[in-house]
Amino acid sequence: MAFVQSYGAAEVVTGSCHLMHIEKGPTIMVDCGMFQGVVENRNFEPFDFNPADVDILLVTHAHLDHVGRIPKLVKEGFKGRIITLKSTMDLAEVVLLDSAHLMVEEYNTRYKKAQRRGEEGSVREPLYTPDDVQAVYDSVAMTFVEYDKPVEIAKGVTATFRNAGHILDSAMIELEFSEEGVAKKIVFSGDLGNHNDMVMQNPDHFDAADALYIESTYGDRDHKGIEESVAELKEVVTQTLQRGGNVLIPSFAIERTQEILCLLKQMYDAKELPECQIFIDSPMAIRATRLYDQYHEELSRQCNDYLKRDGSIFEFPWVRYTIDVDDSKKINEVDGGAIIIAGSGMCTGGRILHHFKHRIWDERNAVLFVGYQAEGTLGRRIVDGERHIHIYHEEIVVRASIHTINGFSAHADQSELIEWMKMYNKLEKIYLVHGEYDKQKVFRRVIEEKMNKRAHIVAPEEKIYI
Repeated sequence: MAFVQSYGAAEVVTGSCHLMHIEKGPTIMVDCGMFQGVVENRNFEPFDFNPADVDILLVTHAHLDHVGRIPKLVKEGFKGRIITLKSTMDLAEVVLLDSAHLMVEEYNTRYKKAQRRGEEGSVREPLYTPDDVQAVYDSVAMTFVEYDKPVEIAKGVTATFRNAGHILDSAMIELEFSEEGVAKKIVFSGDLGNHNDMVMQNPDHFDAADALYIESTYGDRDHKGIEESVAELKEVVTQTLQRGGNVLIPSFAIERTQEILCLLKQMYDAKELPECQIFIDSPMAIRATRLYDQYHEELSRQCNDYLKRDGSIFEFPWVRYTIDVDDSKKINEVDGGAIIIAGSGMCTGGRILHHFKHRIWDERNAVLFVGYQAEGTLGRRIVDGERHIHIYHEEIVVRASIHTINGFSAHADQSELIEWMKMYNKLEKIYLVHGEYDKQKVFRRVIEEKMNKRAHIVAPEEKIYI
């Protein structure tokens, strides 16, 4: 009998990794993501299965917590096929190379310091290098699919990808197969987008599922309304710029940066944006934005209208893309009147830390959090009110105003998840993944109250027979 075990994203949000074993059939993995936040050390632990036994890897989308351990999987013996959209693997290459460069950079810094102490052996090697990322693209067989077109991925096993509306390339996946003459449909939601996204289309859905593995990141609550969130962002940006301050936006390179750019372009067109300089200070975000332009047919009607009108979705005269380190450093010379969008989104590294060092202590400035902050990250600590933070071995006081705007989340909220499940004509078993345990308990109760269905919170490595 087929069963699924979750080796990541079970009672936590990150580390997506679900392994399905089909009797007399293939072993199929859905995602192989990186753990983030308080559980990030789990990335360095050996897999609790043999990567060489995995026949097929299906990828829902290119966020690091869904693709971040693929190079490790290949290093440790995976020789199967990767099946996903082409845009997914194009975007994943940007994400994985950025991750590898950061890990190598951090390793080299720690190694030099350890050398001076005579403790070189204590420094942990990076999880993987840019060469390991390249090996994924050079040595692994890949099959690219399109939305809504079923493909036989193994004898008797069909996969269908549909648009999840989360980020560029994001998909939910339906697997169909038979055991002992009984047809079965298993759906993995991946991450579902919300219905207020300016950049992505609304999530699609399937009609039936014998088992649904559904994300639950925001299963405990609803987001602010998009109109309220847009109004709040406009107010913070306008007031900060008018008082001569700067707006710092720690932003995820994929989706959130493009969404904020789209909103700022709307403000610019409507003459609502005070004159300023807008810096996209993230090489990864810049490369991702180019891919969003390239695969524009996957985006919203509004984005495609911009493309037809202006020849570009995300550019207008005040925007500056700073790829080089020297250009990034020059931003420090700008005293006021700047909007700085930089990674990383959870403030765990990247150029945003340099901008915090130079500006977060200045009360004229504002920090806008527009994305999820995982437990244990610097972003989460600032959101939770920490007044002194350590950056590059220096204690810095937080005097800038701190604002959290959740309405821009790329994830569906509680009500949207419930409504999405109600669209199924047949929905048998519901399994909750990709969520913090306390939030999953809330979501489980709401599912029982609003759908009259039982939901099960998946435990790490629990065998669930389908």
